Amino acid sequence: MINIIVELSKYLMIILMTSYTFLCFSIFGYQDPDKKKSLLRQQNVLMFMIHIIAYLVMYLEKEDIKLLAFYLMQVVLFGATILLYTNIYPRVSRLVVNNMCMLLCIGMIMLTRLSYSNAVKQFVIAAGGVAISLVVPVVIRKVKKLSEWRKVYAIIGIVSLALVIVIGSVSYGAKLGFQVAGINVQPSELVKIVFVFFVASSFKQSMAFKDIVVTTALAAFHVLILVASKDGAALIIFVVYLVMLYVATRQPLYVLAGLGAGSVASVGAYYLFNHVRNRVVAWKDPIASYSGSGYQVAQSLFAIGTGSWFGMGLFQGQPDTIPVASSDFIFSAICEEMGLIFGLCMTLVCVSCYVMFLNIAMQLRNMFYKLVALGLGTCYIFQVFLNIGGVTKFIPSTGVTLPLVSYGGSSILSTLIMFAIIQGLYILREDEEENLERKKKERLRAERGRGEVKKRARKTADVPQRAKRSRPAGQAPRKEKARPQQRVR
Repeated sequence: MINIIVELSKYLMIILMTSYTFLCFSIFGYQDPDKKKSLLRQQNVLMFMIHIIAYLVMYLEKEDIKLLAFYLMQVVLFGATILLYTNIYPRVSRLVVNNMCMLLCIGMIMLTRLSYSNAVKQFVIAAGGVAISLVVPVVIRKVKKLSEWRKVYAIIGIVSLALVIVIGSVSYGAKLGFQVAGINVQPSELVKIVFVFFVASSFKQSMAFKDIVVTTALAAFHVLILVASKDGAALIIFVVYLVMLYVATRQPLYVLAGLGAGSVASVGAYYLFNHVRNRVVAWKDPIASYSGSGYQVAQSLFAIGTGSWFGMGLFQGQPDTIPVASSDFIFSAICEEMGLIFGLCMTLVCVSCYVMFLNIAMQLRNMFYKLVALGLGTCYIFQVFLNIGGVTKFIPSTGVTLPLVSYGGSSILSTLIMFAIIQGLYILREDEEENLERKKKERLRAERGRGEVKKRARKTADVPQRAKRSRPAGQAPRKEKARPQQRVR
């Protein structure tokens, strides 16, 4: 009986996930606010249905009451996140909130399947991250001098990354972070956000060629530190800077020069760093190097192929055989047990987030905020591309996580803050539109008032003219006869 339920559940979850993904894009075609609210509520229902089905299956497989208690805690977290965002910030983007909760939900399901202890840690960090993210839109909206802190952003970014080289611990051959009070901290995750603010403030203050060269040099210094640490975030920061540079300057020559320099640096890294060569070899033919560097990618491809379109069902596959399945290769684990269709729909949900980020960036009038929205959106979607492209052998693996889905405290915290900043920018955009609408109404009211005054003045000026035209030519105006005075008796 349990096997039948597990088999049916995977198809039902795929149908629900497909419906959710369809609503992510169909919402853009509606202008009616009531219709949009209805579709967004449908998304919430679909998410909670996927959530309860997955945990019901896991409970039937494990018969552990802890899973039900953990499920209820997650329901409270997701419900509170949606209610708090929509009540504290009525103008918030509900689609971004829904997608954020949906990706967290998928991550919690798969992490619970892989490691209950890691899932609990992820839940605690996610709850703290949501609490912090609720404050961020207020900061974005109220603090007006964010664009003036260029030097502060540069110092924070460079010092944080340099600290990793000095005291960082080696993990899987790379220096990614260090421990503070027993908690692993990966500064590069938060530095990505600080770096976007640094570049946006630099371009806002000056677009002179000399200042662009200085900004480029500091950005290259960020990248070099990350390369020395063997951190995959170096490629993310490089691409984000090129995109922001092109949007700010509209000079294709700068982008071509950056791509050329990046290509030369990539070739140099291939010959200088052994870990880069190993990843390229694993990407070219993971089966040939199965006993060495190709083992991770090969196991990932085996898992995706085994799951096929509809998946094996929860606890029916072997995602534990994939190295670091809970972090770097969680997409492979999802595809093996929940199906490739489910994984593709999850990818499209990430794309819909990026579309919303671009929509916000294009409608912002302030250059600083526009560049921040564009930079954070590019940072997010490019990290998704690097993760999924690496586990599917589309590109060499870079070791970055899948935002909001993979296990990792620093990653989930930085992504929640990133989404909260986008929400703050969305609220700023709504404020701008409201101010423009109010000014338009005031201008129309003033023009209407001036029109009434001119009309009255015209009428007043026309009265003598009409009286003069009504008399025959040469005729003097008639004098009124004096009325006889009445005697007072």
